[in-house]
This record gives sequence, structure tokens and C-alpha cells, in this order.
Amino acid sequence: MKPITLAEFDRRFAGDADPWSTFSNRDEAVKRRAILHSMGPGPWARVLEIAAGNGSNSVAIAPRALRLDATEATDSGTMLVASALSGRNRARAIKLVVPNRLPRKCYDVAVVAEMLYYLSANDMAGTARILAGALRPGAMLVLAHHRADYPDFAQHAGQVQRAFLRATKRRWQVRVVRRTGRWIVLACRQL
Repeated sequence: MKPITLAEFDRRFAGDADPWSTFSNRDEAVKRRAILHSMGPGPWARVLEIAAGNGSNSVAIAPRALRLDATEATDSGTMLVASALSGRNRARAIKLVVPNRLPRKCYDVAVVAEMLYYLSANDMAGTARILAGALRPGAMLVLAHHRADYPDFAQHAGQVQRAFLRATKRRWQVRVVRRTGRWIVLACRQL
């Protein structure tokens, strides 16, 4: 595997607002519904989305949040998220390269989709610790990732979500919300 770099992600988003067809692909819509089902109807006070990409999940999450911080590590992706969220006063796009300090100190829900396997094991563990520290007791963490490897991953997909949860050093009640041959969505409640 040869991991994709942030610069390469940035070029993809600059060249195509939807390089993985996340707004239009039927399978992506099914995954998005599973993410929303994992969250529950809300409204949630403070919601964090890490690696929002082009904002395709952000626009679906925003109506369930009183405050949404949709973070993205690339300049072009952050602009796409901001565009997708335009007109939603309680949602904002924020550039954030993880692991790093989060925009708020406390969140009720965090959504991490399609990004853990792009991080090195050390960066993933650092992100896990930071995120766990920002989730209030009883908070919901939604993880949605591929089950199979792709050549541009830094880590193998199969166990990356469980490794992330272990790296938080917290106890979780984990529920599989939806699993297909391609991806899995987990709803994880902090105990």
C-alpha cells in the first residue's frame, strides 16, 4: 500500500467537487442513512464530523445538530464543505489536520467516516485519545469505514475501527448498525 497524502487529497477535491461520487452514488446514500440512524434523531447540542471531505455527510448531519463542526484537512475540501453547508447558520466548516486540538472542548456526537485507514497508526492513536477526551460521558461515536483495503490506505481496513476504539483507552458499547460487503457502520456509546 502507498498511502495517499493530504496534497493528493487536496488536488482531487480541487479538480472534482465529488471525486468519489458521495453525493450521487446509491451505496453512499445507504451508508449515509446508516450514519444518521446511528446518531438518532437528535437534536444533539454539539456534533463533530472529522474528515468531512466534500460535505456530503455534513449536509445530512446538520439538521440533527444545534452546532455542527465539520472538519476537513485540506483547503479545497474545507471550501467544498463550507459551500455544502452554506445557509446553515449553526454549522461550520473548519480546517483541521488530525491529530490536533478540536474546535470545541466537548461534543455529544462525533462522526468519523472513511478516514481512519488513511492515518498512520500513531496519528490514529493520537486522534483517538484527543477525540475521546472531547466526548462527554454517554456521548455517541459513529464510525463508518470500508471493510476491504484499497492501495492508497496507510493501514488495513479490517480492524481499523476496533483499533481506534482501543486507542481511546475508554470503554464502549458497540453496535453494528449496518454491514455490507464493502463497508460497516458502528454506533459506539461511551460507557
